[in-house]
Amino acid sequence: MRVTNQRNGAVLATNALKANTGPTRRTGLLRHQSLPAGEGLWIVPCEGVHTIGMKFAIDVLYLDKKKKVVKMRPDMGKWRMSLCLRARSVLELPAGTVAATATAVGDVLEFEE
Repeated sequence: MRVTNQRNGAVLATNALKANTGPTRRTGLLRHQSLPAGEGLWIVPCEGVHTIGMKFAIDVLYLDKKKKVVKMRPDMGKWRMSLCLRARSVLELPAGTVAATATAVGDVLEFEE
């Protein structure tokens, strides 16, 4: 799916996958060797993520039920954990995407199939 920032029109992902089942949420990006530009993983529901066992850094956006960014963790390195109890879902993106798209807390994201 395509993910766009409604405030500035920036495209965060052109090929984001949705992880909304137990197995897909548990596996996440752990089996990936990298996360190319334009890809991402939207984990629903989710309040926290980790990069234990991952081979690359990611940008993490925590979203509320209206898909508003409530917390960001840009360039989250390997072997880290992050949590946001106000979040309903998490969008994982290639490291550097948040900076490149000027995404900020308070921005609302649009998800299109």
